[in-house]
Amino acid sequence: MTEPAPAGFPDVHGRAKGYAKRPVDEFLARARDAFEVGGEPMSAGDVRSVAFPLVRGGYSIAAVDAALGRIEDAFAARERESAMSALGARAWVGQARETAQVLLDRLSRPAKERFDRVGVLRYGYRVAEVDLVADKLAAYLATGEEITVDQVRSVAFRMERRGYRESQVDAVLDALVEVMLAVR
Repeated sequence: MTEPAPAGFPDVHGRAKGYAKRPVDEFLARARDAFEVGGEPMSAGDVRSVAFPLVRGGYSIAAVDAALGRIEDAFAARERESAMSALGARAWVGQARETAQVLLDRLSRPAKERFDRVGVLRYGYRVAEVDLVADKLAAYLATGEEITVDQVRSVAFRMERRGYRESQVDAVLDALVEVMLAVR
């Protein structure tokens, strides 16, 4: 792989922080290689889970996140096509439906009991905020209430002591994005 070209995202200015440019440029070059020329394997999940350091004078977070969303969509579409040709459309939809049911079961648990809590002296996601979002996501899964992939991708929670365990909440959100992309 050659030296990555600058991505051309707007910079943040002043005291604001953005994503460090070099890691963003390198990741985008790897993603391009993986998608276009069969470079190092990469999945939609890899794109969704990438994280970059925050620095002054970096790239605009919103612009990079929007680009990553489009890249994830492209990888997910390719994965969906490949899986549908390997499994058949009926089996692919069946797998997505099973995952959606598992998510619905989790999100439909009683408020304040949907996820494990962190210890007394630790911080986790604010329970009331997660429960509010969980209600909306459960409605999406149960009734098809309108929610976009970008809304799920961009959800953020404040922290509180004895909050929900971040890793569990994040795993459910990631799985929901996968289901949403699978049935697009």
